[in-house]
Amino acid sequence: MSVVRTCPGLYCGRTQLDQEEWSECGACPRGFRTNASSHCEPCAAAPTLYDWQYLGFMVLLPLVLHWFFIDMCTIGKEKKSIIAQHICAFIEVASGTLGALMVLPPAGTVALHVCTPQALSDWYTLLHNPQPDYKEVLHCTQEAVYPLYTIILLIYAFSLLMTITLRPWLISMSAPNPGKKAIYCSLYFYPILVLIHTVAAGLIYYSFPYIVIIISMMTSASHFSVKIDQSAPALLMTSVTNTRNLVILIGHWLVHAYGIISLTGLVELWYLSLVPAPALFYILTAQFTDPMKIHND
Repeated sequence: MSVVRTCPGLYCGRTQLDQEEWSECGACPRGFRTNASSHCEPCAAAPTLYDWQYLGFMVLLPLVLHWFFIDMCTIGKEKKSIIAQHICAFIEVASGTLGALMVLPPAGTVALHVCTPQALSDWYTLLHNPQPDYKEVLHCTQEAVYPLYTIILLIYAFSLLMTITLRPWLISMSAPNPGKKAIYCSLYFYPILVLIHTVAAGLIYYSFPYIVIIISMMTSASHFSVKIDQSAPALLMTSVTNTRNLVILIGHWLVHAYGIISLTGLVELWYLSLVPAPALFYILTAQFTDPMKIHND
């Protein structure tokens, strides 16, 4: 490889035109990223475990929102219809995710070729266009984290397409069409998720394990707080004997474990023993937080 002058800025690079000739400094083509020598190199690395966990988190967001709005919009309806809609929502998101993986290189497989993020700035190359000699700005905006940024947009687009294709057909089979409002909700939350991802993708990438752990603890506490009897035996019995409560509790534990593994990797697995801690802490201490037991002096 011939020696070429390095380019200004963090993300400006040169593309090799032939054996001895290089392009001017600029943005690398899609699927490439500049290296320390300002050469545009193809993204050929395999995703790390953390990368896959990030993608999993971004996929879980619409799935959980689907399930939440299905529950909210079908209160008092037939259980079979609600379960069918839950399964349909899972199929929608799973098929959208699979479709996005299949269309990205290497096409036709669920494998990915990525440029692993190295810094927060990799997600916001638009903010790092250099201005040599304080004259004209050299535009080098590119997807330095290819394809971790665009794949989320593809997943959401394909999942929404599957939602408006499959769900109306499903709910039309049962009268009086319970869950129709849940489809409308998805037409709102998908654009909101896209907007959040567009603006805060890098921040989410580095903070999602903490977000998962905090949200799982908060939702676990809110789930227990709606129970009328806040005594420890009652909370424990309803969590074990009621099927819906047991499913919700196990779901919280799985999400909490997901956050812990994302934070620690597969190195210190003993941290997983802390998964039941938030639920047990609430059950054991709820009786001491009853406002009716507070006496004014």
